[in-house]
Amino acid sequence: MGALSHVRVLDMSRILAGPWAGQVLADLGADVIKIERPLRGDDTRSWGPPWMPVTNDPRGEAAYYLCANRSKRSLALDITSPQGQEIIRSLAAESDILLENYKVGGLKKYGLDYESLKAVNPQLIYCSITGFGQDGPYAKRAGYDFLIQAMSGLMSITGEKDGRPGAGPQKVGVALTDILTGMYATTGVLAALASREQTGQGQYIDIALMDVQVACLANQAMNYLVSGNSPTRLGNAHPNIVPYQSFKTADGYMVLAVGNDAQFAKFCQEAGKPNLAQDERFITNAQRVANRDVLLGILEPLVQMRTTLDWITALEALSVPCGPINNIGQAFDDPQIKARQMQVEIAHGRSENGTSPSVANPLKMSGTPITYEKPAPLLGEHTRKVLEETGLTIEQIEQLLAKGVISER
Repeated sequence: MGALSHVRVLDMSRILAGPWAGQVLADLGADVIKIERPLRGDDTRSWGPPWMPVTNDPRGEAAYYLCANRSKRSLALDITSPQGQEIIRSLAAESDILLENYKVGGLKKYGLDYESLKAVNPQLIYCSITGFGQDGPYAKRAGYDFLIQAMSGLMSITGEKDGRPGAGPQKVGVALTDILTGMYATTGVLAALASREQTGQGQYIDIALMDVQVACLANQAMNYLVSGNSPTRLGNAHPNIVPYQSFKTADGYMVLAVGNDAQFAKFCQEAGKPNLAQDERFITNAQRVANRDVLLGILEPLVQMRTTLDWITALEALSVPCGPINNIGQAFDDPQIKARQMQVEIAHGRSENGTSPSVANPLKMSGTPITYEKPAPLLGEHTRKVLEETGLTIEQIEQLLAKGVISER
């Protein structure tokens, strides 16, 4: 049984941050009920191509939707209707966690805000995910990953250095702010669960994309707070370590990640320039950072003299961190990724080939291992089953279907 097999989660979120948290909880064994709009469902169901082919569906399932919704059950329910609201209250009364990412105050008009549901279930842990949080001058603004990457300062340190080809601010290649917010949300609700064991009470969690991304500026934020100077873009270079960046080789590119002075000396020996490690300009990391441009002017032509494989083979033998720059296909073909079983196939009764591909959860747990038994659900796939569990009769369910309050697949 999963570590959270005793936990029920109402996932009233959509897009990525909330669903990512819901998927992590589902991977850990929680019963996660995904609340979706009838007929339309989560916005990401239409975010394609690419699509995974599904029988009796001319379009299929969007890869984007599949990335954050495995192991959940889908209940297609109109929460704007009184009947839908009553069903949510009934489910909340029997749930441990509720995830939602509506605009500030968006659920209060339906009587589904924290205070209303707390009255139904004082032990409920209610997690609200928004762009800017529940207070402050931007609270009522909609928040999107791309927008937050820009406003938080992340894009100001991502991209090629000014004055070089392709210079300019860049977003990260995945919706990193959403993913990080999903992970912080997961941490928060699990901490609240642990607290509830001591107090018997649930609590409200307010988490904002903007807050998360500022927190995750990490050393770059501290570089600013300590120095008073905003960091700038350095391309693939590191602001605090040199050499720690990508280099062009004779046949492509590689990453060299020298983390200390001893590794730098080993690299210089292999590069045929042992005296560089004794040069007063480069003998310590602090001096290498101060003389970054001079050092790179020496190293770049040296690295270009040998192939990527040649460098990696030689440097790995010396325990100098380095590696190729893979595309995503090459990453999944990497023997280490294969050995760690980071690609999984989940049985799927409606997929044309009988399975749904998925990226494994990175947690490797000895006592309660992650299992992959349920794919991302079809829209409304579990509507009838979930409603039966709440005590509704077949006749009542049929009436809700006829009114459009629910839909099923």
